[in-house]
Amino acid sequence: MANIKSAKKRVRTSQVRADRNKAIKSKVKTYIKKVDAAVAAKDKAAAQAALPVAIGEISKAASKGIYHKNTAARKVSRITKAVNSLA
Repeated sequence: MANIKSAKKRVRTSQVRADRNKAIKSKVKTYIKKVDAAVAAKDKAAAQAALPVAIGEISKAASKGIYHKNTAARKVSRITKAVNSLA
């Protein structure tokens, strides 16, 4: 464990940020799973309803620096392609 005051603060800050990042990544994964489940069930209406919500969460995570912009773009592309395949 750190002895210096600033090092102790860095440990605390890092933990808070890591927990926040983990929660947001988990939230994004949940929304992606909802879209994937709708696609697997071939429920076009549910998939199209879940898609913009999932894209919004992915974009929000990317804007906060939790996902790299290319990673976010790839995730959006994949779920959009899956929903469009139901047509």
